[in-house]
Amino acid sequence: MLYFLLVPLYKYFFFFNVFRYITVRTAIASLSALVMTLILVPWLINKLKKFHVGQQIREEGPPTHISKKDTPTMGGTIIIFSTIIQTLLWANLKNPYIWISLFSLVSFGMIGFWDDFMKIKRRNSKGISKRTKLILEIFMAFIIGLVLLILAKYGLFNLHLSFPFFKKWAPYLGWVYLPFIILIIAGSSNAVNLTDGLDGLATGTTLIAASAITALSYVSGHAVFATYLNIPKVPLGGELTIMVGSMVGASLGFLWYNCFPAKIFMGDVGALSMGALLGTVAILIKQELLLLFVGGLFIVEALSVIFQVLYFKISGGKRVFRMSPLHHHFEMIGWSEPQIVVRFWIVAIVFALFSLTTLKLR
Repeated sequence: MLYFLLVPLYKYFFFFNVFRYITVRTAIASLSALVMTLILVPWLINKLKKFHVGQQIREEGPPTHISKKDTPTMGGTIIIFSTIIQTLLWANLKNPYIWISLFSLVSFGMIGFWDDFMKIKRRNSKGISKRTKLILEIFMAFIIGLVLLILAKYGLFNLHLSFPFFKKWAPYLGWVYLPFIILIIAGSSNAVNLTDGLDGLATGTTLIAASAITALSYVSGHAVFATYLNIPKVPLGGELTIMVGSMVGASLGFLWYNCFPAKIFMGDVGALSMGALLGTVAILIKQELLLLFVGGLFIVEALSVIFQVLYFKISGGKRVFRMSPLHHHFEMIGWSEPQIVVRFWIVAIVFALFSLTTLKLR
């Protein structure tokens, strides 16, 4: 909204020319989201405590987590709110990619909100069933995929798949792209959700991955940089820098209260929505496969659960890890929670930096 108000003024006052630049608007949006989150989270904590909206702890989880019971949850609503407000203020709302990304963030946030609400409403409940949650996620991702296929008919989306490390190999997928889109968005959403098990772990890791996606969005939308780096040029993708940058700022503000010992948890409303947004933006800027490196830690966490379940069934009750996801395994072997979180952040940073270095390895 402010974009449409301030940018036209550059014709009369040269200073307003700065608001035409994506970098300037991203910086303002990110800082504003940070401040907004820092202000709103304490208010939300007080409200959640007043209505006894607290985290429910799994009985089969690590014993050290019992003390976390009744810690306010659903804090991800503030991240979503701050991201939406700053995006509406500073992004070019004529860009269809902005609305697709907003739909992804809100729709998956609603699924997570329902799941969190059911856990709170029914004490000791696991929320909505995994099957129901997955069906809803697939449905929302299907809508996004269908919209992108429609945009492709008008030349606003590319149905070629870009491969890291390869300059010219970009196979055309056509309608096959639809199930691929569903897999990426739903998979990314659930991978972030599985990582959300320790104070600050998912928030910090998502912040790192989102920072890398912010950089990728900018270079993808910049004709000169995209050509130099031999990556797909996505003119509409540049504006996504503002949205993902807003989520980075909001996540940073939320981490202030979510770090050990956490005063509030993001809940499924935060984890599912943030993961979905990362997957959606990666698809829009044609870096969906590079997302495997950007969010490498999320993939490792998700695979640890898959391997644990498969091996448990195949071996007749034996386990690969003492507990899954992987961060719980390290808890069980004696690592302290802050140690695990910081070390996992380091791994996430390595993955993110590696993903950026691949831009020239083509």
